[in-house]
Amino acid sequence: MVRFLNDQTKPITPLKLITFTSKGIYCPQGKFYIDPWRPVDMAVITHGHGDHARWGMKKYLCHHFTKPILHQRIGTDIECQSVEYGEEVNINGVKLSMHPAGHIIGSAQIRLEYKGYVSVISGDYKVQDDGLSTPFELVRCDEFVTESTFGLPIYNWLEIEDLNKKLQSWVLRNQENGRTSVFIGYSLGKAQRIMKAVEGLGKIYTHYSIGKLNEAFETVGITLPDYEIADFRENAKQLQNEIVIVPPALLDSNVIKKIPNAATAICSGWMQVRGARRWRSADAGFAMSDHADWNGLLQAVKATEAEIVHVTHGQTEVFSKYLNEIGIKSDVVETLFGEDEEETEKEIIESPEE
Repeated sequence: MVRFLNDQTKPITPLKLITFTSKGIYCPQGKFYIDPWRPVDMAVITHGHGDHARWGMKKYLCHHFTKPILHQRIGTDIECQSVEYGEEVNINGVKLSMHPAGHIIGSAQIRLEYKGYVSVISGDYKVQDDGLSTPFELVRCDEFVTESTFGLPIYNWLEIEDLNKKLQSWVLRNQENGRTSVFIGYSLGKAQRIMKAVEGLGKIYTHYSIGKLNEAFETVGITLPDYEIADFRENAKQLQNEIVIVPPALLDSNVIKKIPNAATAICSGWMQVRGARRWRSADAGFAMSDHADWNGLLQAVKATEAEIVHVTHGQTEVFSKYLNEIGIKSDVVETLFGEDEEETEKEIIESPEE
């Protein structure tokens, strides 16, 4: 389910409210950047993934739920202000507010308004409600910045409930066969979704990196299933027949080899098309993504009623071309987004075995 922001604002005259620079997306009127990839004085952060939230900024502005993630990943000594969804902040005459992006906890679309003109920078988003992230909110605007990580018609996700049932069935089948269920998923977003999906089916163990990010969830009051951090330096016999969750970097590593009778499953949007890529040594793959699929992208873009749509990363050329063909003015903008999470998963999954 998605919510709709009832906004009747109409533009007076087109403005250059955002520009695309070598440091990132810049608002010249407000004198701040959105998700900059080089050090700047003021950075507005859409969410906590490493390609959108980077070290070195003098000041950070983010959603309340993202603040503990930035502290975990960047440092506790950063100067960071946080706001609630829908809370308006005036920065040099620009009205700024954050609205749910549905990507991961704290993920936000950044709405900017100046002299009646509205720009929305969506960051990464999905329109499905995963039960952990605040559901995506459709926001009308004159100018929209969208991702297109899975901007091809072949990408169409299962409903969350149906996908969770597939994960549960796989775990139960492994338990019947005396195997340990090892899920491979990104540490921020995917891992917690996996935990919720398999809750109650057995004891859950996570890698240390996932456990540290779980603390950020718990800090803001989000309850996760009970789990233990696995110490892979010790005897791994206690993991037998249980559920283990590790990040993609450990695929085919000695860590997984220590797990007794391991059956491995990759959880990634790239698993939508098995024949297009290798699964390496994994036993299964589940198309789980924190990004919008093809229909989700189109749903979001059309609902904005934007006069211009900038496509920043992913299947940019294909998606932008299609938007133009259906009468939505669009262009492609080069950014450094997409260098983390699902793009990293893709590189790891498709790389040759050692």
